Amino acid sequence: MKAAPSTTISHWWDDLGPAPRRHRLDGDTSADICIVGAGLTGLWTAYYLLRDDPALRVVILEAEHAGFGASGRNGGWLTGAVAGPRRRYARRGGRHAVLDLQRAMHDGVDEVLAVLADEGIAADAVKAGTLRVATTPAQAARLRAHVEGEYSWGLRPGDLRLLGRDELEERVRVHGARLGAFSPHGARVHPAKLVRGLAQTVERRGATLFEGTPATAITPGEVRTPYGAVRARVVVRATEGFTGRLPGLRRRWLPMNSSMLVTEPLGPGLWQHIGWHGQETLSDFAHAYAYLQRTADGRIAIGGRGVPYAYAGRFAADGITPASTVRALTDVLHRLFPGTVTVPVARSWSGVLAVPRDWCPGVGYDHGTGLAWAGGFVGQGLTAANVAGRTLTDLICGRRTRLTDLPWVGWHSPTWEPEPLRWLGVQGMYAAYRHADRQENRSGRDRSAFTARLADRISGR
Repeated sequence: MKAAPSTTISHWWDDLGPAPRRHRLDGDTSADICIVGAGLTGLWTAYYLLRDDPALRVVILEAEHAGFGASGRNGGWLTGAVAGPRRRYARRGGRHAVLDLQRAMHDGVDEVLAVLADEGIAADAVKAGTLRVATTPAQAARLRAHVEGEYSWGLRPGDLRLLGRDELEERVRVHGARLGAFSPHGARVHPAKLVRGLAQTVERRGATLFEGTPATAITPGEVRTPYGAVRARVVVRATEGFTGRLPGLRRRWLPMNSSMLVTEPLGPGLWQHIGWHGQETLSDFAHAYAYLQRTADGRIAIGGRGVPYAYAGRFAADGITPASTVRALTDVLHRLFPGTVTVPVARSWSGVLAVPRDWCPGVGYDHGTGLAWAGGFVGQGLTAANVAGRTLTDLICGRRTRLTDLPWVGWHSPTWEPEPLRWLGVQGMYAAYRHADRQENRSGRDRSAFTARLADRISGR
């Protein structure tokens, strides 16, 4: 089914309607802190800096409008999951370091919800946890190993548990489900309501937000734009999937494309059949996995990797989604919930997220240069951006806290390979994952396909 066109970048922005555009920068100015990027990382950093010291002069520069990137296009998963392979973070302090990072992420879910309540930001937030569902024997074997293996590092009793078929069906009826896993550390949110409300909040607290003002160069003490420069003692780079457009950073993080679609509202009879009354966030456990939410107005939003990467990191900023990707996501939706075959697709869109070469996000601040950065959240940014913003605040203010001791602080991932190796590698990796999913669906074996195991080893996931 073809999704309806729109002039906005996602269903979430369609739902809100256009916002008044803020002024762009007009001439040189100065500040204590200049933040590049008005997504969630930049906005959370501004929020905590100003909450800590309301007298700070904070300027935020945004190339388009607040929430234009992944912050306003994502699946609405406020998750407590740790992004990146835990074994790598364990090299900095062993499993205790992973435990600290895991607890910080769990706390981050509650922190976001607390700020929404304190600041009066209505973002359709429901904390009902997260469900992972296996629909093939191989997925079930991986899910069991996931819960009992490396992923359990840093978890406490009750943080994550397996669900048998009957217990899973009491929550949601996924066609062919064999096994599930549930974590209480997750919430459903409306991404655009969250990012718009946060932008308005930081402005009320004193930040100056310039839109339509792209950074052309970031150097110690200064950010240059086509319309003037901002001089500041601290400059924060919070550009996530758009980082590769800055000079000298093309290979720092890979701009991975993720696509979504949303259905028209489902009728009460179909919802009665599906269940999902708790409104948990939901994903399958395929290699090329899909992530879903039940929206506040009774739709299903589903996302996954369509065309994951374009040559040389090029991507369409407007998020237009190929028809083949819409068909693929629709097929997944119908496979998981066959009753939705009669429900029209209302909208599709795409956006980019930042993927480090080792899949490990990082946060950093150089006291000597005043340059700070955070990102590479590999799709876990709704919670990670909040934890990163609080961490950057502590680093910039010169405090040593449990956040500044986390293993991702100062983490520098290796750069990605030059083209065409990068393009060939990503295309090959996702082709292998899609082939593995098809093979596992046909074979019924309880072991991951060889092509997926090889792709995992080569990619470092």
